[in-house]
Amino acid sequence: MALSVDYVVRETFGNLRRNMLMTLAAVLTVAVSLALVGGALLLRQAVNNATVQWRGGVELSIFMQPDAPPNQSEAVESELSTMPEVKSFDYVDQEEAYTEFKQMFASSPDMVESVTAQDLPPSYRVVPKEAEFVEVIGDRFEAREGVRDVVYAKDAVDTLLRVTDYLQWGVFFIAAVLLGSASLLILNTIRMAIFARRREVAVMKLVGATNWFIRVPFMLEGMVQGFVGAVIAFLAVFVLRGIVGRLFDSSGINLADQLVVSNGETFGTGVLLLCVGAGVGAVGSFLAVRRFLDV
Repeated sequence: MALSVDYVVRETFGNLRRNMLMTLAAVLTVAVSLALVGGALLLRQAVNNATVQWRGGVELSIFMQPDAPPNQSEAVESELSTMPEVKSFDYVDQEEAYTEFKQMFASSPDMVESVTAQDLPPSYRVVPKEAEFVEVIGDRFEAREGVRDVVYAKDAVDTLLRVTDYLQWGVFFIAAVLLGSASLLILNTIRMAIFARRREVAVMKLVGATNWFIRVPFMLEGMVQGFVGAVIAFLAVFVLRGIVGRLFDSSGINLADQLVVSNGETFGTGVLLLCVGAGVGAVGSFLAVRRFLDV
């Protein structure tokens, strides 16, 4: 017996209508759990964007005036290279600073367009040999000619990363529990659909329907529930992503204002949620068909 698209669609959505309450419960559970996952993933991406200039053990940055003459920059670089407290340092010119700026504020194109590379200060990213040397190094250059500012970020960045890690693990645990519950709800919904149509299934077998002819609508039903839940989660995450920047109130550098993600990063996360949602639905429906459909 040939499997037609019209038959599969009709039977799938007919099953969804017959078990509307269970379907809604499964869809909403998938949506809530995947919204949590999406929020956690976007938070991690936002933190990565905000801390781009503090990677590799950098604990302070010495920002030069954008118009500082070369001899002033050379004097700072020469002194850094001879200080016993300094383990290493890197010079970030204005073009590199502008590249970082565009990454950090990718979701604010108006801000990016209003700034040019010449407006941003070059800087020296310094890694001290010991954490206690940070202030010693900073004090040495704060009043130096040509230096615009000395920024310390160790405490703020460490706190941000630590809180983010704890929050992410907690969110992922809750989301895993909810996804498991969603899979069980989908399984139970399809089990009820199978039970309600048990006589019809028996008749179909008697007239020569193949196993896949009977199974596919039930399996597609679970995938639709998972996919719809993922779509709702995607929309929720996309609409509410603006609140990510308000999750933390940090000091030192203003990391809270830099907790942003681009449209591309949000879209990529949404595609992942759609795949996971469809996968959860497929797992629940597959288990239900395998266990409760005797074909």
